[in-house]
Amino acid sequence: QVQLVESGGGLVQPGGSLRLSCLASTNIFSAYTMGWYRQAPGKQRELVATIRTDQSTNYQDSVKGRFTIARDNAKNTVFLQMNSLEPEDTAVYYCNARKQVIRLYDYWGQGTQVTVSS
Repeated sequence: QVQLVESGGGLVQPGGSLRLSCLASTNIFSAYTMGWYRQAPGKQRELVATIRTDQSTNYQDSVKGRFTIARDNAKNTVFLQMNSLEPEDTAVYYCNARKQVIRLYDYWGQGTQVTVSS
């Protein structure tokens, strides 16, 4: 079982920045694909960004050029740097850890609220 704890959410004005962090309780953090997802009120949870074990990344089109995902395997932490925030980015942001070894291992954090408003 892997526990994921997010931090860094909050209220920010449009055009502002936030940095989310997610600390994972596992000794094999580097074996997991890590991801950030978000869910706005009344909408389904959607992928924001992922970073694989080889450091390759993938982003939702609407955040490309504004958000950056990164991982520090020595600190069991994944980050999401969010710049040029827009009201449409308002959502609960969830951290995810996933790996497929015989079966799928899939873990979620409790979420952190990001609100972009003037």
